[in-house]
Amino acid sequence: MTKRTRTLLGLFGLLGLAASVTATWVHYHLLVDPNYSSFCDINAVVSCTQAYLSSYGSIAGVPVALLGVIFFTLVLLLLRAGSRNARAGEGVVSYIFALSTIGLAGVLYLAYASFFVLREVCPMCVATYVAVIGLFIVSGGSSTVPIGALLGRASRDLRGVALAPSTLMFVAATVAAVLLFPRERPVTASQQAAAAPAPLPAEQRTEFERWWELQQRVDVPVSRENAKVLIVKFSDYQCPACKISHYAYAPVLAQYKPEDVKFVLKQYPLNPECNPAVRGMVHPTACTAAAAGVMARNTGKLEPFTDWLFGHQQDMTPESVRRAVRDIAGVSDFDTQFPAAIQEVKGDAAAGETLKVEWTPTFFINGRRLPRESLPAAYFQAAIDIELRNAGSLAAAPASTSSR
Repeated sequence: MTKRTRTLLGLFGLLGLAASVTATWVHYHLLVDPNYSSFCDINAVVSCTQAYLSSYGSIAGVPVALLGVIFFTLVLLLLRAGSRNARAGEGVVSYIFALSTIGLAGVLYLAYASFFVLREVCPMCVATYVAVIGLFIVSGGSSTVPIGALLGRASRDLRGVALAPSTLMFVAATVAAVLLFPRERPVTASQQAAAAPAPLPAEQRTEFERWWELQQRVDVPVSRENAKVLIVKFSDYQCPACKISHYAYAPVLAQYKPEDVKFVLKQYPLNPECNPAVRGMVHPTACTAAAAGVMARNTGKLEPFTDWLFGHQQDMTPESVRRAVRDIAGVSDFDTQFPAAIQEVKGDAAAGETLKVEWTPTFFINGRRLPRESLPAAYFQAAIDIELRNAGSLAAAPASTSSR
């Protein structure tokens, strides 16, 4: 292995490791903090949250980002072993080529899912794609040992490496990381009841108010029924960001009286079977889940059923949704209710298309659209308070309860 090859492999390995560590850090905070806003959620196209929390963001509950940390660490350990052991170093490039071949298949699949299914660009993901492709090209051009011959030499080349302290530490750290990394679990509204945000500091509130007043209003065709503030959310039960906003904003909404603040949920499944505005099947069970949500609302059991749906985003199927709405909401005649329910879903989706909804969740507060990247809960509350004040109902805004 030449010095130039070692340097290039090292740089690509470090790039991939840095991107994977950053992605793992973001994924961790998305799981443990419903109010967390990722720095790489830049706009409607460039975003990390949807990719990390989608079904493509984990394998058997283990984040793909963490698997990337393991992959690139292994590459760097091989390079280190090759620089210290001439016998092992003879085949290191070929071992890296074999690993990067597997990695290339993985990143091509993930890139397809990101660009064509989720229709988003994840900056950290793209960095790992570049790193894997770089490793593949450089190692492939420098490999001198056929991949078929590697298995026969592996026991000889890596015997000493396998027992090295750094290797044992790597194995232990890998097992610990996989076992200890938090898994996505169902979260109930009651568990989030104490998460109401503290009011914004005066300076931030003033700055946010200036920004909010500049936002254009649109006519949202939903009746306020004399409420001072109307909040309309277009949502998809298989959308990770919809789940985050649901639990982050629930304790904020709970502070207001229904006659002051009216919240309306509109179904906007990302699936062309019930939402023609969507191109490509993004969430395969979204239509069934949306229709079941309508049925659960009609029985007064929408809240516990929503908890179930958001807790099973990655593994829900039409059959499991049917069973859950029967067991939780008492809907025993799903097929009978389905035509009317799916018609309501299609009506919601059509309203969303009229309002140029392009992502989920999309919120409108008195006709003002929230930005693509979900507002932290404190800003969401501030927007409601501003609208209440503008409506001459400042007294209706929570004062003492906002810091619960």
